[in-house]
Amino acid sequence: MPSELFATKPLSGMDADPLAPAASGRIYSRLLDDILAGHVPAGARLKVGELAARYGTSTNPVREALQQLRGEGFVVIEPNRGARVRPIDESFVRDMYEINVLIEPYLVRWFADYATDADIARMEAIQSEIEALGFERHDRYDQLDEDFHRVVYDRHYNRNAVELWHRYRKTLGTISRGLTIGRSRYAARLAEHRELIRCLKQQDTEGATRAIEVHVRGSGRHIIDLMRSER
Repeated sequence: MPSELFATKPLSGMDADPLAPAASGRIYSRLLDDILAGHVPAGARLKVGELAARYGTSTNPVREALQQLRGEGFVVIEPNRGARVRPIDESFVRDMYEINVLIEPYLVRWFADYATDADIARMEAIQSEIEALGFERHDRYDQLDEDFHRVVYDRHYNRNAVELWHRYRKTLGTISRGLTIGRSRYAARLAEHRELIRCLKQQDTEGATRAIEVHVRGSGRHIIDLMRSER
């Protein structure tokens, strides 16, 4: 891979130590940043040896980072062809959120039958913290938003579905971190959370299912709109 594709410097010191516990995590973060910034373009071949030389590490952390990126959908690994960067475009985002449109109502429907007063109180407490936080604290908002949804999903018996939800959520969150979420979408998210809580408190399973579908579709479409506006 041509070195000019990268805007990073080789790792040094502890980062270059292949035995460092977080070595693969650092390679993952640096390579993902390069992909999202366009320094490694869609379709570019990712050669383990070249990446290891570029980032100043051994090949094992690179292989682990590529597997993580593959699991999150940013890299495609094909037999006898190696790893390549997957295009991060509107179709990619659409596919991600449409899968979550199927998964999250399924998870919410189960939760609506098993939610306890303590569960709903926890959701209300997190929602209050989100609303008190304000619009500008995006980093803290993202964590609270995940905590809110985890109250609903974490006890579900289908761990594969929960893991898939979390993987796609993380991927969409990574894509959107360089985009500016508008105030109108932020306000809509708050309203959608409140509607979900209202339906759960009333044991309205169908209403809760509709509320989460609206929530997921709205978030996915907003990311696509932002991508289009920044082209």
